[in-house]
Amino acid sequence: MRNSFWGLSNAQLILAFVLMVGSASCQSNDRLPILGQKEAITKTVNGKTITDSVDHAIPDFRFVSQYGDTVSAQTLKGKIYVADFFFTTCPTICPKMKTQLKRVYERFKGNPKVMLLSHTIDPTRDSVAVLREFAQNLEVEGRQWLFVTGDKEKIYDIGQNSYMVSAAEDASAPGGVVHSGAFILVDAQKHIRGIYDGTTVDGVDKLMADMDRLLAESK
Repeated sequence: MRNSFWGLSNAQLILAFVLMVGSASCQSNDRLPILGQKEAITKTVNGKTITDSVDHAIPDFRFVSQYGDTVSAQTLKGKIYVADFFFTTCPTICPKMKTQLKRVYERFKGNPKVMLLSHTIDPTRDSVAVLREFAQNLEVEGRQWLFVTGDKEKIYDIGQNSYMVSAAEDASAPGGVVHSGAFILVDAQKHIRGIYDGTTVDGVDKLMADMDRLLAESK
């Protein structure tokens, strides 16, 4: 069963809460926790095969921006960023989300260490031209806030399996797709450091405060 508040499943919410509490207890008071399950990796050291665990991280990706160029993990190298999932014809939560994300854009506008990355979950209709017009209507300039499209299955996969939010087709949902209203804060090492309600002022105020903390952490 999905929680309609963030689009997360109950299991994901519980996991995020447990990891947040557990991580916070063993980190300094000023550091944000790293969310997500640790992942096992196998490597060879001095001729011996060992298994180690690493923090969950966003894998590399290749999408196309509102300017028609390729956006990958390299595009965001050395930066913190906020990710979200939307579609331009969304009749429900997307207008609220974009109003709130515009606040983040204005707050950090011109900061070379901060980017915003909005993924359309309706790439059939949200072409490069449509995304460009959408960005222009929001008065977004430059490359600090990128709106990306691409292969639908890859967008859904990275949303659900990497960013830990929902993104899927659903004929019963308004607009034919269902997605999370969450904003995901990602650090320069591609670790998720927070998930916030992107439809409310309070949720986004908390996001911006944590962005300041994350920027201070990396100094």
